[in-house]
Amino acid sequence: MLGYVTRRILVMIPTLIVISALVFIIIQLPPGDYFTTYMNELQSQGEAVDPAKLEFIKQQYGFDKPMIEQYFAWLTGMLQGDFGYSFEFSRPVSEVVGDRLWLSFVVSFTTILFTWIVAFPIGVYSAVRQYSIGDYTLTFFGFLGLATPNFLLALVLQYAAYIWFDTSIGGLMDPKFIDQGWTLEKTLSILEHLWIPVIVIGTSGTAGMIRRLRANLLDELHKQYVVTARAKGLPPGKALVKYPLRMALNPFIADIGNLLPEVISGAAIVSIVLSLPTTGPMLLNALQSQDMYLAGSFLMFLATLTVIGTLLSDLALGMLDPRIRLGEGSAK
Repeated sequence: MLGYVTRRILVMIPTLIVISALVFIIIQLPPGDYFTTYMNELQSQGEAVDPAKLEFIKQQYGFDKPMIEQYFAWLTGMLQGDFGYSFEFSRPVSEVVGDRLWLSFVVSFTTILFTWIVAFPIGVYSAVRQYSIGDYTLTFFGFLGLATPNFLLALVLQYAAYIWFDTSIGGLMDPKFIDQGWTLEKTLSILEHLWIPVIVIGTSGTAGMIRRLRANLLDELHKQYVVTARAKGLPPGKALVKYPLRMALNPFIADIGNLLPEVISGAAIVSIVLSLPTTGPMLLNALQSQDMYLAGSFLMFLATLTVIGTLLSDLALGMLDPRIRLGEGSAK
């Protein structure tokens, strides 16, 4: 098992390096840079711009160097804990992102827990009670969750809360706690507001996982080893948990790697709709203004979360099914 874990961790390193190169190239693809965008914005407002001053600032921050030199300088800085400088906020990136990275992690992690807690029992029930009224009802809501975009569900809930309860469900905490330090009251306020974005972001992922678990478990329930276990008099509950459920859990665990990107990408749009102080709105603004270091840091954080999620998925699969880790070792 130790060798399996080591190999998986070693694979992460080149993966993150390749992702960092792709992120840097992508944020460099649009023509110009932050200063060009800023100069055009000032000129459109009729303000005077000194091109010589802008060229001096570009040279000061290395924007006149080749892209490969800029990339290695950015990568080396990140490894040392220096994520660069945000030109839009005139502050280091590490100070700008602040609590947004932490809040994004909390929302994503809680959404995944919500997805598992809800999807697992419903998926098992739908498979065991196939074609029952409960199965048809849960299947209907599952398809409804899959077909409804997260941002549309957020808009519907906002409208319903305003019309029926005369209240707003936007934000992740009471306005008085914004830009304040972490206290017990602020933490409790976040927990009170957290359930709405978690349900909105996790609905489609939960519905999809229910369908996959149901389909995988139904395939296992009709196999010969299950029929044999029942014929030998094994109680139905024990026969379900000991054999087919364990086999059906492999795709369920493997979905961690697919669920994290889905949650993170869905959270970006929902954060804008619900005015959440997470990475989504600031990432969009950074991309629009071409604030490359701020945008690159956000994208690397999201990519790192995805890679770590895939690693955890691989490790959980290796622990759950020895054939995976032993098969990989024998293949080599």
